[in-house]
Amino acid sequence: MQDADTKFDPDLAELPQGKWRAELQAVSEDHGFFESLGKKHFAAHVRRGDTLIVSFESVQGMQALTSGAEPLGWTFVRQENWSSLCIAADGDTWFRDPDVIGLFDRLVDDGFFDDFETVLFYGAGPCGYAAAAFSVAAPGARVVTIQPQATLDARLTEWDTRFIEMRRTDFATRYGYAPDMLDACAQAFVVYDPLEQLDAMHATLFATAGAVPLRMPRMGNALQGDLVRMRILTPLLIQAASGALDQSSFAKLYRARRTFLPYLRRLMVALDGAKRTELTYLLAHNVAKRINAPRFVRRHAEIEAQREAAQQTDEKNDTDAQEG
Repeated sequence: MQDADTKFDPDLAELPQGKWRAELQAVSEDHGFFESLGKKHFAAHVRRGDTLIVSFESVQGMQALTSGAEPLGWTFVRQENWSSLCIAADGDTWFRDPDVIGLFDRLVDDGFFDDFETVLFYGAGPCGYAAAAFSVAAPGARVVTIQPQATLDARLTEWDTRFIEMRRTDFATRYGYAPDMLDACAQAFVVYDPLEQLDAMHATLFATAGAVPLRMPRMGNALQGDLVRMRILTPLLIQAASGALDQSSFAKLYRARRTFLPYLRRLMVALDGAKRTELTYLLAHNVAKRINAPRFVRRHAEIEAQREAAQQTDEKNDTDAQEG
């Protein structure tokens, strides 16, 4: 096993695509292994401690969501002395590739996952589907999946019209229907916004398989990025790995939304749309007091002006009625 005192501080940021992959490969080979999986996928393993995070990620997501343009698991290599196995895709592939399936078959045959006390599978969207689907390769693993699809097999999810181009892809054979692949896991969590109808419908399919729902209402359809920006994705995954994550502990983490302006703006728009002026006023007043939020200051002032105008109108009407 890699010495925990060995420095691990690669920096892949701002490298051209070819150099980025070459450097990622070199770092992985120095600390574990790297394997190309056909034209669109690769696996990068960094060996450290006895907790392993298996992250399914897109190349584009890695480069957009982390300051170091690196696999998400490398944060935990540095901070928690975890091991990392990143399965990466160029684009949204749902990892339905014989080479990816073959890799997990070999890892199972080699007893790779048996070397770790704790295994955590993680992914979001198409990568969330894969995290759930391939978790069956490591019985007893824990799973955190954000806005996952259960399957894109049109016979089961023809109501999901977002990914029509994937309907010819085989989701019926091995590692196919993701909720069924959770049978052997220790715990599974599905993070989603219940107001995003299609995400919520997929989440229901996972819930029937025993996954615990973690709801983020009014957060929208880009939850992974929001969790990163609120700085709660890392503690969420640490709690999941330790077995401490549940709906109560997630609710405490999710309090970060109280200072997260994108969420607060969406909430104000929803209240305005529902003509809940009094609640909008209270929200704008509360936010304007706590954080620098000019939009909320303006909305608060607008409602106050409307109130004053209405009061003046009422007073004038009362005066006119008395004089009449």
